[in-house]
Amino acid sequence: MSLLVVGSIALDSVETPFGSTADALGGSAVFFSCAACLLQPVQMVGVVGQDYPFDALQRLAERGVDLTGVERRPGESFRWKGKYSYDLQNRETLDTRLGVFAEFVPRIPEAFREARYVFLGNIDPELQLGVLDQVRQASFVACDTMNYWINGKRDVLLELLRHIDLLMVNDAEARELSGDWNVYRAARWILERGPRMVVIKQGVYGAVLVNDGRVFYVPAFPLEEVFDPTGAGDAFAGGFMGHLARTDDQSPANLRRAMVYGAAMGSFAVERFSTQRFDEIGAAEVTARVREFGDLVQFDIGPGHER
Repeated sequence: MSLLVVGSIALDSVETPFGSTADALGGSAVFFSCAACLLQPVQMVGVVGQDYPFDALQRLAERGVDLTGVERRPGESFRWKGKYSYDLQNRETLDTRLGVFAEFVPRIPEAFREARYVFLGNIDPELQLGVLDQVRQASFVACDTMNYWINGKRDVLLELLRHIDLLMVNDAEARELSGDWNVYRAARWILERGPRMVVIKQGVYGAVLVNDGRVFYVPAFPLEEVFDPTGAGDAFAGGFMGHLARTDDQSPANLRRAMVYGAAMGSFAVERFSTQRFDEIGAAEVTARVREFGDLVQFDIGPGHER
């Protein structure tokens, strides 16, 4: 099934206690596509400036990402610079230059408008609604948002929730949106506004899926080396949506599998700076890590505990 992503394409400069990188591939659409294309071909929509190293995106095209929807405009590309604390849990934004992304209005190519699975990256909710006006047959729509839109365009965001199947946010965003500190009550509050399900990402503590009275938790994969958490959430979304589109199965059991694929992709993302880790892996590595997740959480209750 076709998989469409609409989001940012950026150049990231990142400092962590373990190293740094400058003007590296970044943005929600890029991290999403790097992860998802290991499972399913992806249609990408975004915008870059004339300074963007477009040849670097060709690596994605070679792995099944259709770049037809990526516009190239005169001007500077979206750039972000940030610095992470030693525990990699907190970051400081040092510089943000939107460039051509400031005027970005998604135009979905005709060939992309039949997409069945759609992920709306973290952009203005008015633009996200505009994308939905252009796609015709989506059977599953997921979207991301952030505190900036929750505070600045709350009414539009609440309208968007009526038109999507899944909201994927972190715990701070869920609390901000709902006004409730408890993430499970926050999830129920969101479900009452329209989506069929909510995924709440909790960083090093994993992620939780809440839908139809069910709760499923997947832990973060235990890693000995973590270099850069930038884009991990978008890689999670790529793994989740890539698995759903590949299987075209929205059953409760398969949604749980999608959560594990998402967690696996998020774990790969943090092992190198930028998208470098995805250049090193293929389907075999993804399958192996998903199986490791199974070993990580599976257990027998044991004899004598049947009651």
